[in-house]
Amino acid sequence: MKDFVQELTWRGMIHQMMPGTDELLKKEQVTAYLGIDPTADSLHIGHLCGVMMLRHFQRCGHKPLALIGGATGMIGDPSGKSTERNLLDEETLRHNVACIKAQLAHFLDFESDAPNRAELVNNYDWMKDFKFLDFVRDIGKHITVNYMMAKESVQKRLNGEARDGLSFTEFTYQLLQGYDFYYLNEHKGCKLQLGGADQWGNITTGSELIRRMNGKECFALTCPLVTKSDGKKFGKTESGNVWLDRRYTSPYQFYQFWLNVPDEDAERYIKIFTSLEKEEIEALIAEHKTDPGRRVLQKKLAEEVTIMVHSKEDYDIAVEASNILFGKSTKESLLKLDEQTLLDVFAGVPHFEVAKSLFEGEGVKLADLTVDHTQVFPSKGEVKTLVKGGGVSVNKDKVNAPDQFITKSELLDGKYLLIQQGKKKYYLIIAK
Repeated sequence: MKDFVQELTWRGMIHQMMPGTDELLKKEQVTAYLGIDPTADSLHIGHLCGVMMLRHFQRCGHKPLALIGGATGMIGDPSGKSTERNLLDEETLRHNVACIKAQLAHFLDFESDAPNRAELVNNYDWMKDFKFLDFVRDIGKHITVNYMMAKESVQKRLNGEARDGLSFTEFTYQLLQGYDFYYLNEHKGCKLQLGGADQWGNITTGSELIRRMNGKECFALTCPLVTKSDGKKFGKTESGNVWLDRRYTSPYQFYQFWLNVPDEDAERYIKIFTSLEKEEIEALIAEHKTDPGRRVLQKKLAEEVTIMVHSKEDYDIAVEASNILFGKSTKESLLKLDEQTLLDVFAGVPHFEVAKSLFEGEGVKLADLTVDHTQVFPSKGEVKTLVKGGGVSVNKDKVNAPDQFITKSELLDGKYLLIQQGKKKYYLIIAK
């Protein structure tokens, strides 16, 4: 059985840890939980460091609990936030929880008979029937306002980071999260809470509540908040979050995100976001340094994470799609792409819209299409010259004559036509 703390240490995944945590993990099989707010119906890659902690925890022989904050998600955590979150209704939360569980199944074993199989728990299950007066009397009395006010997340909001201050609703968040730890300690034997560095204040409130309510010992371990080498927030692109759900971030876009990270980030990320062994990662880093231009680290990182989050088939399609733009590929490769991947691959090339009726019957001549109906080429003389030199392709097939007819049957997905000039210049025609 692997040593969990040792595993996280070489991967650069430990920020803070309570004294005694390492000793506990070496002594027995431990149950630990990590909380995830169901504020959307998909996780994004900002969640991945925490999820990978759970994955490593299970692979080291311990039992992970993934806690979906169905109750606390209705309130909003002030940690690391400058504004209060929008509150979610119960129906939306139920939908989000179901979607997140399906995604977590890619990382954790929920189904086997192993004693350390993962469990999904939802704090709404034990909070929904809790009456306010009972909570204030039975739980609130154990933690002082002075203790809660001293937390860094509260202080930041009170000292000017938030325009509207801190609501009572958010102020109580740490007490509710603390009760989660207490509840899981009592009912699931959970002795350890995992989380991101910004959760340390909430986690220690939970450990303090357990100490005061039942006198039991419990522990905490946090991972650092992952950033990019330029100091900016990890996981954000110009179009927003990189999501695990293909509806929001296609497998091709997901693959491209990892493939395009800088060298210094790839070296850190391959340790954090994959389950590759230390020896293999060290060998990859050494190989990468001998020839950075081959991007060995980025390619392996993109492969591992894309297969883990999506599938081997999605990874293969993403690689093939990349080769269409940046390498040698055939019409067969193009035909394999679904519509979304096709649009993702050619998002940055010039687009032209034409009437689908152009392609009816015998179709439209290439020269007419690319000069009269679009501005792909400036003149029919240039089309003739380029075609004569073998420099024009339609859907990856070389064109032999400028007056070649293009028919409806050649439209990809019934509406797209890819014109290629030379090796790397593309134009996408959309028939509507």
